[in-house]
Amino acid sequence: MKVATVAERPELVPIRWDGTLDDLPAGIDGALSRGFDEGGANVLCALVIAVPRDIRGQGISAAALRAMGDIARRYGLGTLIAPVRPSWKERYPLVPIERYAGWRGPGGRLFDPWMRVHERLGATVVKTEPRSLRITGTTTEWESWTGMTFPDSGDYWFPGGLATVHIDREQDRGSYWEPNVWMRHTL
Repeated sequence: MKVATVAERPELVPIRWDGTLDDLPAGIDGALSRGFDEGGANVLCALVIAVPRDIRGQGISAAALRAMGDIARRYGLGTLIAPVRPSWKERYPLVPIERYAGWRGPGGRLFDPWMRVHERLGATVVKTEPRSLRITGTTTEWESWTGMTFPDSGDYWFPGGLATVHIDREQDRGSYWEPNVWMRHTL
């Protein structure tokens, strides 16, 4: 499975959000559902910005975020929210997202580089979302996606995963919850 390299352009959905923590969508899955099932959108939700590895580090992701803000303003939306997929979280898959999101690096900036890009552009961390995007498949599919073998039921780390995948051999099912961090840009 190629996680976070699924697109070369930003993906957005307009949604309704009253600005409270309780009313935030349940991650990416919730934002998609809300964007298609409800009316009265008042914020723009960034879903994906994926930059090919060979051109990373050139400011493209920041430019994409600025473009998303421009799109929001063009449609009269004063807020851009994003369920951010922290880029270094895969290095710490056993650390809960709540703890990881609070880590700070030198100078007091957010530890995670992708979260730091958002922070530099004025975003703030709003809330962590441990169950943002659910990915399920058969054991064979998970073995194909990860290049691993899952000989027994249990929780497994896999390359690129931000958390572990739970494999149930009896049910022939693998289930993974991608964690994210909600960040808010006031435009």
